Amino acid sequence: MKNSISLTFLFLTLIAEVIGTIGGFGSSVFFVPIANFYFDFETVLGLTAMFHVASNLSKIALFRKGLDKRLVLYLGAPAVVFVIIGGLLANYVNTAFLEISLGIFLIVLSLLFLMKKDLVIKDGNAEALVGGTLSGFLAGLLGTGGAVRGLTMAAFNLEKNMFVATSAVIDFGVDFTRTIVYFFNGFIRKEHLIYVPFLVVIGWTGTWIGKKLLNYIPQSKFKRLSLLLILGIGLATLLRVLI
Repeated sequence: MKNSISLTFLFLTLIAEVIGTIGGFGSSVFFVPIANFYFDFETVLGLTAMFHVASNLSKIALFRKGLDKRLVLYLGAPAVVFVIIGGLLANYVNTAFLEISLGIFLIVLSLLFLMKKDLVIKDGNAEALVGGTLSGFLAGLLGTGGAVRGLTMAAFNLEKNMFVATSAVIDFGVDFTRTIVYFFNGFIRKEHLIYVPFLVVIGWTGTWIGKKLLNYIPQSKFKRLSLLLILGIGLATLLRVLI
């Protein structure tokens, strides 16, 4: 890989981290399609997991005061369990159909909540369990489940700092777990470990920039911004597979 391409990849990764922090659901939804232009899909999964371990540690440090412990349990626990299942299946499943399904799901649900502004999912344990299960499974299988978790949390109308902090703690558990699974799958290769120090620095820098920018976004605008970003992710996911 040429240095110019490598630098472009790292710059785009920084942008993905900043936007992922502002949106509150992590950068993997942007990082995965970016990395797909430079690496094979298995390598993308491995790099995404390692990148997000560092990225979420930075979010936990910078947003630690806003944390919903109940959601960490009911969203996080099933996510960690099902990321293992998704990660193991990643060796065997053709992901194109699943990516199309995910894109349609994100588009329909985000549009629904954007058009019906008073629509709120009941902030219950059962709803959190379903959201955690889906986001964990998709994170293991496709490399990104943050948009599903973000959609669930946006529907719960969480305060923006609590949103980011809670999502980061859950995501850390998911990414640490799938890093182990991907390692045993053979997705983490030594020739790509050179990127890890750069990704660690980008994770912390992008989170810091995102946190500063988030201070200028009113709470009333935060949910709409998250839903618009998720809509864009759904469209990009669908177009990338179909084109």
